[in-house]
Amino acid sequence: MKTEDLELLDYELVVLIRRTSLDKELGGLDRSTYTLLTQLSKSGPVGVKALASEFRLDISTISRQTTVLEAKGYVRRLPDPMDGRSSNFEVTEEGLYRVMEAKKARLARHAQLFKDWTDEERHTFGVLLARLNRTFIE
Repeated sequence: MKTEDLELLDYELVVLIRRTSLDKELGGLDRSTYTLLTQLSKSGPVGVKALASEFRLDISTISRQTTVLEAKGYVRRLPDPMDGRSSNFEVTEEGLYRVMEAKKARLARHAQLFKDWTDEERHTFGVLLARLNRTFIE
């Protein structure tokens, strides 16, 4: 691997992460709230351990985040049917509404950002990003 290619990737990833961390203005949800609500809306009720594993975070971090989401009314806590000592979380109607509104805003932004790209370029970029993301869990 060429060092200059790795340096280019490093710099461009840092810039991408920085720019996408400003997404709170899109739909009013910060990155962690959007990510958790999206995951919960796809997976259905799930516990803190499973969320921590999915996002590769400490249980304490996910616990704090879900507590904040619960206080805002975006998720509700349910008893875990397999373990009465644990809880699962599911998205509330308000949480689903908020994540869908944020998603609409984000997709509109993506459409604007990628408007000059061909369908093939957008598809290839998405496939390559998915490949990169999978390497983190392999």
